[in-house]
Amino acid sequence: MKKFLYLFIGASLLFVSCNKDDDGGFSNGQTPSLLAESDAVVQDFMWQAMNLWYFWQAEVPNLADDRFSSDAAYTRFLEATPNPEEFFNSLKFNEDRFSGEDSDYTSLVNRLNGISKNNGMEFGLVRFGEGDDIFGYVRYILPGSDAASKNIQRGDIFTRVNGQALFANRTNSSINNFDLFSNDNYTLGMADIVDNTIVDNDTEVTLSKVENFVENPIFISNTFNVDGTIVAYLMYNGFTRDFDTELNNVFGDFVAAGATELVLDMRYNGGGSVNTSRLLSSMIYGTNTNDLYIRQRWNAKIQDQLSAEQLEDYFANNVGGATLNTLNLNKVYVLATNSSASASELVMNGLAPYVDVIHIGETTRGKNEFSITLVDDEANSFIYSSSREGNINPDNSWALQPLVGRNENADGFFDYTAGLVPDIILEEDLANLGVLGDVNEPLLARALQEISGASSKIDFSVQMPAKVLTDSKMFTPTKDNMYLDKPINLKLN
Repeated sequence: MKKFLYLFIGASLLFVSCNKDDDGGFSNGQTPSLLAESDAVVQDFMWQAMNLWYFWQAEVPNLADDRFSSDAAYTRFLEATPNPEEFFNSLKFNEDRFSGEDSDYTSLVNRLNGISKNNGMEFGLVRFGEGDDIFGYVRYILPGSDAASKNIQRGDIFTRVNGQALFANRTNSSINNFDLFSNDNYTLGMADIVDNTIVDNDTEVTLSKVENFVENPIFISNTFNVDGTIVAYLMYNGFTRDFDTELNNVFGDFVAAGATELVLDMRYNGGGSVNTSRLLSSMIYGTNTNDLYIRQRWNAKIQDQLSAEQLEDYFANNVGGATLNTLNLNKVYVLATNSSASASELVMNGLAPYVDVIHIGETTRGKNEFSITLVDDEANSFIYSSSREGNINPDNSWALQPLVGRNENADGFFDYTAGLVPDIILEEDLANLGVLGDVNEPLLARALQEISGASSKIDFSVQMPAKVLTDSKMFTPTKDNMYLDKPINLKLN
């Protein structure tokens, strides 16, 4: 049997992991023996970390500070659910759509840095009519990937994986065969669009994932001369902090080109680093470090333990010590869809008090909470730090990425769980997806029309709207994650 220390973290014991001299105990006043034997090492870590940090801790009965009357009751609770994933789900608030876990913290950390096992095909899945059948369409292909070397491109349709038709139960979409995508190698069965109907063909494409593939989130950057106005265009597919300097260089190019307008394409951007969102917003709006970008809201245990400096983020004037390049705009055109989430929405909401944000596309996903990475490092309040990997419990490689707080903008607005509604509604058309970055691609063309004020020769009617059920980024542990990546300095009692 493995032995470990049960440290019950009640409201009065917030910093027990920061101060080893604190006495453990239950919030009902009892002080049972703290030593017990159990194999539930992972479950113990999950409960302690979630009890302290989870945004909805007070709303989850299983996480209540007075949930257990003794060590024995606590141990029975942990051991009752031996599957860690099921145990974690038992600790989640019923309206939480985004908190997640990973059995290998290194895999999770790599994904947060844009490193993954990937074949390079990003796709959306759409339901056929009223049935359970699903088809996929290719959104884009990542340069340098396996898919880039195969006969597959944006707009291609597939209906089968390894000879099996794609499906998802209409009444319970968790009943599906999407797990086929977890394979390192799979073969897609392709199809054509004929008279607005999906028709299978005999073509097959085999794709293979490679380890440690690094995706550059800056997919396209360009400038256009639109009737004498220089318009910058950036397709940005993820808020990845390792590319902040490159992002700043792109805006330096925009400034050098004399751009006075910007089309920011985040239609497939599921989110990422909060700090990167702050930097991008500064590159758009300006570098006045007295202007508040966002303010954090945590659970009751954490909120009062954080200083104003910790809770508030202001616009930036540098990127890693280098001068931040900014367009100083008072208006920005954002292409966003239902696949745009978290840090993408944060940019739109954070800019709104200062910049006229013209949203073209669809209602966004509606994720306004942020997360942190938690590992079994009790002495660091379970917060992951690359410099402390040697302190992580060697018997427990699990990591959590739970929602721990909510961001509000300078006006105090945060309530967009139903998504941000577009000013100009325009869905992607499966029959006419267009070429990303091309002036005739429908969403970009609509933004350029708005900028120029001229009527367009392009027909913006949609024949086959891409009503996406889910997409490839949702098959990753980070999903629509918005993670906080600034140091958390708790006030010691």
